[in-house]
Amino acid sequence: MSAKQAKHLDGIGALAERYQVFLLDQFGVLHDGQQPYPGAVEALSALKRAGKTVVLISNSGKRAEPNERRLLKLGFEAGSWDHFVSSGEVAWRAFHAMAASGKLRPGTRCLLISRDSDRSAIDGLPLTLTDSGDDAELVLISASEGDRYDLDHYRKLLGPAAARQVPCFCTNPDRIMLTAVGPRFGAGELADLYEGLGGSVTRIGKPYPAIYDAALALAGNPDRASVVCVGDSVEHDIAGGAGVSVATALVLSGILADVADLAGVFDQEGAYPDYALDAFRLR
Repeated sequence: MSAKQAKHLDGIGALAERYQVFLLDQFGVLHDGQQPYPGAVEALSALKRAGKTVVLISNSGKRAEPNERRLLKLGFEAGSWDHFVSSGEVAWRAFHAMAASGKLRPGTRCLLISRDSDRSAIDGLPLTLTDSGDDAELVLISASEGDRYDLDHYRKLLGPAAARQVPCFCTNPDRIMLTAVGPRFGAGELADLYEGLGGSVTRIGKPYPAIYDAALALAGNPDRASVVCVGDSVEHDIAGGAGVSVATALVLSGILADVADLAGVFDQEGAYPDYALDAFRLR
């Protein structure tokens, strides 16, 4: 489908008439990290009242539970979604399985890149934290503090590990993140930096299939014709949804809010939404 064929909708009410399962992004769709977008709380609750299956699917390096706590704190109604799948949760479960099978050695020294010293990404895993790339045996990039540090800070931190080919996992492939001071580079940009320094990275999250497989399994593996993926990123949400053969809807309230040439973005990413909405609201 070309960019010109994306159908513009006034709200998600029109999607609710057509689809039963909603895979919803959070940042840039439901909220901006500080507060809900106008109408988003009501729209999310309305989907559940209409009997829809709602799975929140997020490129957050944090596990599901802290993400859900934040949504409640922001004012979203308890019970207005069925499941929450974060890239951090998918990664944690993968690491847990590796530890149980012996593939991950207990005490492995991990350099964790996160926000505000958050350690939820590795809680309960047999890892030993290190703050140096010199002795790290594993690098886990779960978030960026691009609003506090520049790329040179991360270059110095990650360089020694990349030079030694230490395995790196990025659980938030977003290259741009919304912050209180505007858009800044995200964890995905740090993963690119690590590769540029000579290391290799395994990315977990949208648009890669594992997170969608987890979300669709929780939704009961529905007929994909009944599923729509709603997000604000062409690179992650639209490309990812198309990659698993579900309909896609682009919300223009997030990282693309000030982009004039949307068609150029679609062409650059080779991904084209089925629908476009100005905001995640009911009408």
